[in-house]
Amino acid sequence: MLVVVAVGLGAVDVAAAGRPQQAAVDPVDAVLANRQVRRALELSKESEPRTIADQIKFCETPAPPMKEGARAELLKRAFLDVGLNSVYQDRVGNIIGYRSGTALRPRVMLDAHIDTVFPEGTSVLVRHVGQTLVGPGIGDNCRGLAVLVAVARAMRDARLELPGSVMFVANVGEEGLGNLRGVRELFGVASGRATHPADVDFFVSIDGPGLHVTNVAVGSYRYRVTFKGPGGHSFAAFGVPSPVAALSRAVTRISEIEVPRQPRTTFNVGRIGGGSAVNAIPTDAWMEVDLRSSSPMALKALDGKFQAAIDAAVHDENARGVTPTPITVTKELIGERPAGMTSLRSPIVRSALKAGRALGLTELRLGEGSTDANIPISLGIPAITIGGGGIGVDAHAPTESFDPTDAWQGTQHALLVTIALAQK
Repeated sequence: MLVVVAVGLGAVDVAAAGRPQQAAVDPVDAVLANRQVRRALELSKESEPRTIADQIKFCETPAPPMKEGARAELLKRAFLDVGLNSVYQDRVGNIIGYRSGTALRPRVMLDAHIDTVFPEGTSVLVRHVGQTLVGPGIGDNCRGLAVLVAVARAMRDARLELPGSVMFVANVGEEGLGNLRGVRELFGVASGRATHPADVDFFVSIDGPGLHVTNVAVGSYRYRVTFKGPGGHSFAAFGVPSPVAALSRAVTRISEIEVPRQPRTTFNVGRIGGGSAVNAIPTDAWMEVDLRSSSPMALKALDGKFQAAIDAAVHDENARGVTPTPITVTKELIGERPAGMTSLRSPIVRSALKAGRALGLTELRLGEGSTDANIPISLGIPAITIGGGGIGVDAHAPTESFDPTDAWQGTQHALLVTIALAQK
């Protein structure tokens, strides 16, 4: 999921490593002179009611973490309906379709994630409050999926021919403990290979509502920390070291960690659990922790402080105890997202910003976030994440809502960026 933190154009401009930067000449003006391109843009606006209908349909089909199958099947049918070729589902559940170009290069991957953060059993009915749509996942990322399909539909209906090919992907595992498993599979990272089998020149992810160009990848470490001890009766065994007490000490120490404001660096204890009864000293307790930063060095430094806080908490609880059986702790890394940045000089960033200006999107801004784009950025592939338009509120909450006012602007932006990147 993308939570955009706006950054100024004066941000440090670091070229993406490991891949040569192409000439900084954006083709936006040239493609806007093309009659078929202009027609595709018109169609994307005219068909916004269809895009909204798709958005609602996708949203009302559940896609809980690790169980995206029903919605994936819906996307597979949608890809076929808009004329994409060689549509298939890969081994981890991604839905992939192609629109071939007239030349071999460039190759653009356009992506939107299928999954939501909401557990199985959550009501996904979309309610209408005036013109506003309310429902879990309606913006993040049913809007992205609807725009993904709308871009393919506009290209087909305008009979648009592009030099480059476009690979459309509805991918799994972006949210939570999915650990970007869908996009890792696409680029061969899931099996430990630092390669990109699809041979992609540009990667664009459509994630959530709003108008933004996110070129800074916020990295993260996610841990499940488990404390274990001997346990016992709350009265008879009083004084035995407690896993819950050790966990509580750890949370207190974590909350006191000082982090820099720039680069933005954060931590969060998101879930805790343990114990069996109110009158029993627990034998175990656990917590899940999220550490984030847009700087790899700051993230590593935060990780060191986090590790030290856990170890100190266990030491202090064991020192308090009256038994030789100590508390033990395991720190399992359950998620990792690489930090990085696509250069402001990169053609993909320049084209995205120029496309926004050409469409009169005065609210378009640069930002940073944690998205599918983290993986290609880490491989040196020019990559960004953009919004699907409209106004979103309460992402990741059951009250999530989407105001479709001028939402077609997001579709037009995604379309024009894709067309511009697919030029020779």
